[in-house]
Amino acid sequence: MVDDSGLRAEAELKLRELAGDHAALRDDQWSAIRALVVDRRRALVVQRTGWGKSAVYFIATALLRARGAGPTVIVSPLLALMRNQIAAAERAGVHAATINSANIDEWDTVHAEVEAGEVDVLLVSPERLNNPDFRDFILPKLAAGAGLVVVDEAHCISDWGHDFRPDYRRLRTLLADLPPGVPVLATTATANARVTRDVAEQLGTGSSAGAPSGSGALSGAPSDVMSGASSDALSDASSGSSPQAPSGASDGGTLVLRGPLERDSLHLGVVRLGTAEQRLAWLAETLRDLPGSGIIYTLTVAATQEIAAYLRDQGHEVAAYSGQTDPAERLAAEQALLGNRLKALVATSALGMGFDKPDLGFVIHVGAPASPVAYYQQVGRAGRGVERAEVILLPGPEDRDIWAYFASLAFPPEPVVRATLDTLAAGGMMSTAALETRVDLSRNRLEMMLKVLDVDGAVKRVKGGWQATGRPWAYDADRYARVAAERAAEQRAMLGYISTTECREEYLRRHLDDATAKPCGRCDNCTGAHRPVEIASAAVHRARERLHRPGVEVEPRRQWPTGLKELGLSGRIRPEIAAEPGRALGRLTDIGWGNVLRRLLAEGAPDGPVPDEVFDAVVAVLSAWRWAERPVAVVTMPSATRPLLVSTLGERLATIGRLRHLGSLTYRQGPPGRQHNSAQRVRALRGTLAPPEADLTGGPVLLVDDRVDTGWTMTIAAALLRQSGAPAVLPLALATTN
Repeated sequence: MVDDSGLRAEAELKLRELAGDHAALRDDQWSAIRALVVDRRRALVVQRTGWGKSAVYFIATALLRARGAGPTVIVSPLLALMRNQIAAAERAGVHAATINSANIDEWDTVHAEVEAGEVDVLLVSPERLNNPDFRDFILPKLAAGAGLVVVDEAHCISDWGHDFRPDYRRLRTLLADLPPGVPVLATTATANARVTRDVAEQLGTGSSAGAPSGSGALSGAPSDVMSGASSDALSDASSGSSPQAPSGASDGGTLVLRGPLERDSLHLGVVRLGTAEQRLAWLAETLRDLPGSGIIYTLTVAATQEIAAYLRDQGHEVAAYSGQTDPAERLAAEQALLGNRLKALVATSALGMGFDKPDLGFVIHVGAPASPVAYYQQVGRAGRGVERAEVILLPGPEDRDIWAYFASLAFPPEPVVRATLDTLAAGGMMSTAALETRVDLSRNRLEMMLKVLDVDGAVKRVKGGWQATGRPWAYDADRYARVAAERAAEQRAMLGYISTTECREEYLRRHLDDATAKPCGRCDNCTGAHRPVEIASAAVHRARERLHRPGVEVEPRRQWPTGLKELGLSGRIRPEIAAEPGRALGRLTDIGWGNVLRRLLAEGAPDGPVPDEVFDAVVAVLSAWRWAERPVAVVTMPSATRPLLVSTLGERLATIGRLRHLGSLTYRQGPPGRQHNSAQRVRALRGTLAPPEADLTGGPVLLVDDRVDTGWTMTIAAALLRQSGAPAVLPLALATTN
């Protein structure tokens, strides 16, 4: 029998080592620690950012290790989060190590340290759970010897959550294989009642733990809900406690500790401005007056680069940050923000869960996230260790277009999934690249689908690729439709947040099913203190010049896609048939020219002559193009949807540039339709396109199209023109999707 009073005193001592001499455990923190250390239960903690969830698992780890338990395994979704967790563990006297994609060279050393009992906490990414070597050789040992398993950011488990990740579903296998008595803790700051219920059931020890996700929410053991009453916005390194919540726990079930989500340091506001240049000018001016340092969130990678470049032009110390940023640069940017050497990071949601800077003074969103839950999770980064933090949303009309784009990447329709399973069943083990030649999906979407099928048991990841298992699999169209409907409802709710005249924090907390939600008395609606929207015309003009600065370089393809050897296409593209680096007017994801181009090229938009505004900007792109040799001729691409747009663009460029207009390439048997990945696109285009019957030998040729997606249409067309005598081909498009 464990002495609770003595154990709590020991836990309080560990907390002070972690958070400072004045720290004291909240009652719900103690309830969670006791459930893990004494009762060896499974628990879900849903508490606001800064409440102290990491303290729970680091203290529980220290107590369990002192009693002879094995190491804690923490499944953590982001590298930034892992780095912060390792630093926090060291403060608690807990030795932590990680296995992730950024430290491959250290894996053998980490494995050896785990085997030797020198690691108290091992952090792994969810993707590691299905790496064949890790899954088959390392994971069974970890599961057998673990003293505690922690699932951080547990809302990712639920496909009802705002950040569902298929890899997280694999945790069911890990949890089902744990020996009896190994405690499990799941934590999140952003889960409404539906997600909380789903996660708690998946944590349960019921026999349905391996059921396919397509069958709906898993039916685990019963759950107890304990909701605390504290409304203090205290950080991990703070003191204070909440009143004891009612218990009513039943042994064997998942204990749910759900607290109020109020953050009394956050001052929420919305500033509605009509144009992208107004928003950018307003941001540059307002940034000078905001306290401390912070995060400026955007919806796309392109926007991080555009906004960061403009803010640097205006004298602000900022850096762009996204999932495409080099890992070393990402780490350097995080450290610069933590050290207050930057005013802000301009970031996508890649900088989100777990980034720990208690004195973050502001969070601004240029563009609205697609749900109130996702928004509240991101703004929760601010104000954890300061009395006041500014939270500002700058919505734009393009937000809905971006939401629609991400929604289009949902789980594919059943015929595509069945075709993939049939291909694997017939072909045996196949790599993702080989599957791409048979399945018309983009690489990212194909990998996402395979991960879901893996979790559902229909396919299995093996060394070198994937193979079908032959197990029955049902396409749960009703569930996918319900998830899509839930996403659409979240988008409507986000629009409601923008337009509401009620308390903004109460609105967000209601959407998180926080029963304690009430008017905050701090937001712009509660106080009536709305930020002014007037901007100096000179500032708007500067922002417009930056946003509408035309020209994006389009890198030519250098390698043929994998899996096309039977077509004679493999390895590097020979220099004598390759295109030169090209140009596009702008990216479809830009907040400058992107707004114009999205309307012009939208599905269903009418075809017509190139607009003067767009043509003049393309001429500016050509004027700034530092080519090795000036083009002497223009050739246009055939277009099934916008022939007039493309042909008039080519004709006008030929006239104004005094270039020979050599006509258009043609399709021998009609356009091949749209393909979503590289291998499929090349296969469809090869042998379909034909060059114009004209003399191409006089000098470089300008090859004109409306948009560049995969880049393969331009690549195949350029090869044909080079083979027909063109000494060089310069691709030019209105828009690029990259």
